[in-house]
Amino acid sequence: MKAVRLNELGGPAKLVLEEIQDPKPAAGEILVGISRAAFNRRDVFITHGLYPGIELPRTLGSDGCGVVAALGEGAKGPAAGTRVVIDPTLGWGDDQRVWRRDAQVLGMPRDGTFAELIAVPAANVHPAPGHLSDDQAAAIPLAGLTAYRACFSRGELSENDSVLITGIGGGVQTFVLLYAKCAGAKTIVTSRSAEKLARAKELGADVCVDATSESWPKQVREAAGGGGPSLVIDSVGGETFAKALDIARYGARVVVYGGTTGDAKIRPFSIFWKQLDVRGTSMGSPDDFHHMLRIFAKHKLVPAVDRVFPMREVAAAAERVNANEQFGKVVLAIT
Repeated sequence: MKAVRLNELGGPAKLVLEEIQDPKPAAGEILVGISRAAFNRRDVFITHGLYPGIELPRTLGSDGCGVVAALGEGAKGPAAGTRVVIDPTLGWGDDQRVWRRDAQVLGMPRDGTFAELIAVPAANVHPAPGHLSDDQAAAIPLAGLTAYRACFSRGELSENDSVLITGIGGGVQTFVLLYAKCAGAKTIVTSRSAEKLARAKELGADVCVDATSESWPKQVREAAGGGGPSLVIDSVGGETFAKALDIARYGARVVVYGGTTGDAKIRPFSIFWKQLDVRGTSMGSPDDFHHMLRIFAKHKLVPAVDRVFPMREVAAAAERVNANEQFGKVVLAIT
């Protein structure tokens, strides 16, 4: 089969298309023929060596949509021929509050979805939302799951919230915007890109704030009614995260799942005086994934797809993510 492989570190240019042996489903596993896969920033970080536990050579990719090709011995799940999406979290564990220390994500250290075939545990294979194309369904798993947990399991999102979504444009934050609008909350997004702010407005963002302006924190606070946002969901980190703590409403929840711009120098006063709840989150549990798919089906949500690249142009696709040029998800056409 054809697969995108990383044999050495050195950035997106090191991703190559190769022929490798077809996988076979072990007992309890399902073999899925992948039609579309999607990039995450995680994939790009791995090419640069910026991820723990890297083992090479490896097939990257955490997101995939395809068709069940075969079931391994004893496997229970969707029948052969069913169009499916794959939950990328392996071995979350029994505690819904936090994943096990040995849990993994597809694509490192286990081979991922940038291939024509993949064998995964049967419990990780779910029927794809019927209203979505393969491109759209492939965009959901990792980013949609991370955003779901940030919004609902950790953020307790409700229609009464004013939600600050920093750095709109990345895959996860576009899902956060979808969920917040679906819940009926007021949405305030920031970006340094006028184009991304315009795209966010098209997706339904209530207020779009230019993060290049020195007054953006004041604009956000005023947009949230003067008291600041009641829920902040951030992956930018750095100065943006620090300022978000400063402008959050008294008693607000601040959920963080990344730190693209690095560490933050924060004022503890902003946290304890306003009695903020600062909550970390990563990935999501099997229950999170199940409930996320139910939301997509019930509300007919459609994720933002940036561009679809053929498999042979994988390096260009990865570079688009590396340069932070995308709005929504960058997808690979596998077949």
